[in-house]
Amino acid sequence: QARLVESGGGMVQPGGSLRLSCEAKGHTFAFYDVAWYRQVPGEEREGVACISFRPETTYYADSVKGRFTISRDNVNNTVWLQMNNLKAEDTANYLCATPQDCSLFGRPTMDKQWHDYWGQGTQVTVAS
Repeated sequence: QARLVESGGGMVQPGGSLRLSCEAKGHTFAFYDVAWYRQVPGEEREGVACISFRPETTYYADSVKGRFTISRDNVNNTVWLQMNNLKAEDTANYLCATPQDCSLFGRPTMDKQWHDYWGQGTQVTVAS
């Protein structure tokens, strides 16, 4: 059964780094746009970054620009989110998903468009 599996979360001090991975199992990522979202209980889900498959274009939330980098390896069916200079406000459950169109990133319709697959998420906690 096709699914997305996230890993790499954990607890880190402010200023630290983590690298999240999102692996597609049972299907290929190669022709999908892939997004990272994050959610804090009681708050709305927030788009963090998105990477389209053709042409390969990246999109970032203003809150993470210059600190986070999204990349992909279509051969190994994996998308990464490198997170540097982490802040307490980055604490959340991070989920990957496959939206129809990364170019909607930053618009209200981004989160509302159809996503073929969602992962279960990996928790990131930034605390001293």
